[in-house]
Amino acid sequence: MSAELDLSPPEVPEPTFLESLLRYGLFLGAIFQLICILAVIIPTSKGHEQEETESSDGKATEQMKKPKGPVPQIRQKPKKESKKKR
Repeated sequence: MSAELDLSPPEVPEPTFLESLLRYGLFLGAIFQLICILAVIIPTSKGHEQEETESSDGKATEQMKKPKGPVPQIRQKPKKESKKKR
């Protein structure tokens, strides 16, 4: 029972260049995704204000226009090719 326990850390090989490249590439990809998600969630104040003014202007012009009746749709039947009789 007095056997000695091996408490030394296990031997771990050093990561290769490809493993390091993959690790840092994954970190950069995760950071890029977070930036994209934040850009969608947090709108810029300048662009948001412009959209509001454009939408209010669009509503005002729609109210000024007179309502038109239904627009007639022009339907053209495709010409059928007749077979030549011999």
